[in-house]
Amino acid sequence: MSVRKDRVRIIEGLATVVLVFFSFTAIADELTEKARALLGEGKSSKAYQLLEPAEAVRAGDSDYDFLLGLAALDVGQNTRAVFALERVLAMDPNNVRARAEIARAYLALGETETATHEFATVKKQGVPADVAMTIDRYLDAVRRIEDKNQTSLTGYLETTAGYDTNVNAGPNRTTVAIPGFGSQPFRLTKDSQANQSSFGAISGGFNLRTPIGAGYMLLAGASAYQKSNFHRHQFDTLNGDVNVGVSKSADQDVYTLMAQAGSVSVDESQFRKHAGLTGQWLRNLDARNQIGAFAQYTDLQYQSSKQSIRDANRWVAGASYAHLYREGIMVFASAYGVQEQPQKDNVGWLGFDGVGIRLGGRMNLSADTVLFGGATWEHRGYDKADPSFLETRRDNQYGLLLGATRYFSKEWSVTPQVAFTKNSSNINLFEYRREMFSVSVRREF
Repeated sequence: MSVRKDRVRIIEGLATVVLVFFSFTAIADELTEKARALLGEGKSSKAYQLLEPAEAVRAGDSDYDFLLGLAALDVGQNTRAVFALERVLAMDPNNVRARAEIARAYLALGETETATHEFATVKKQGVPADVAMTIDRYLDAVRRIEDKNQTSLTGYLETTAGYDTNVNAGPNRTTVAIPGFGSQPFRLTKDSQANQSSFGAISGGFNLRTPIGAGYMLLAGASAYQKSNFHRHQFDTLNGDVNVGVSKSADQDVYTLMAQAGSVSVDESQFRKHAGLTGQWLRNLDARNQIGAFAQYTDLQYQSSKQSIRDANRWVAGASYAHLYREGIMVFASAYGVQEQPQKDNVGWLGFDGVGIRLGGRMNLSADTVLFGGATWEHRGYDKADPSFLETRRDNQYGLLLGATRYFSKEWSVTPQVAFTKNSSNINLFEYRREMFSVSVRREF
């Protein structure tokens, strides 16, 4: 009888162990499935908070370790990511995805030699061509990190052809009523109206970076852009800019201060000069999120005696945010305030205060094609009533940009794009719309 009771107890005990085991497995599966879903939704921080407390119990489970490694890498816990992914590779040395992710973690830690070795190992395992090209871009990033302690000089040349429906940003109308002159309709000259034309452009520039010690980098650069309108040469433009400054990197933060100067010429006559100062702060919150702030002052000087009343001090200040999704999609947004104050007395109708928003993003359609787009809005409220229109001007300007870049190599790319601009105003002389279609061929060196 006692033997039977002992058997019953053993069977009940085994049943209890089996039930506990399967209950734990169900909980474990629920944990990893929920974490995988969170990562898929781009909620890496929540996934990490869910997974991290279970590491003492779940370490050694390849599925768990891989998800923990991904989440840790996304939130900037790079050392924890390495530990977790090393456990995955200890169990499965041929796990290509885990090896690629641990290479990224080493890169984030600044261990460029180890990152290079891991990326090279991944390529040797016979990955698809698009994955190989992505790895090559990471290897380029490794080289850029290694070049931080060396002087570097980069540059580009670009040619563009396209069509512009409003090369002079003029009103899309032939007449305008001016209250200050009896509200009689005045016929606008051809050059005052919107002028459309096909165009060709060429541009180029260079940037120099050289370390000067203690985390500081000396920056310098120059660029030029010339646009020729095939049917409206009176609106041909030539822009030139130079800049010099310094940046400071400190852990997650990058500070930059730049002095800038340049000029704009129209129809081979100098139209305006500008000079100013720009300051910027960027912080990498983690591997996928960045915030920033910026401020800029510009002194605007118009060269024609008729235009000199428009000389102004321009101020812009704002903040920005960028997020990188796991699928290779990057989005950004910024908001800013702007003020333009005339330098001449008694021309307050030319000065304004305003606010603006910029939204944009880019997506890797394939290893060699990137889609991009953006939208802008700026409101400007002018300081005093315009003496000709007897009204205080209020403008809202909207912009939209869509395009794609196809990379044929690291140096050569082609970019078709379309841009739309509309300025609405309570004074109809300043209302206009503009569409521009273009294709650019770029060579970087």
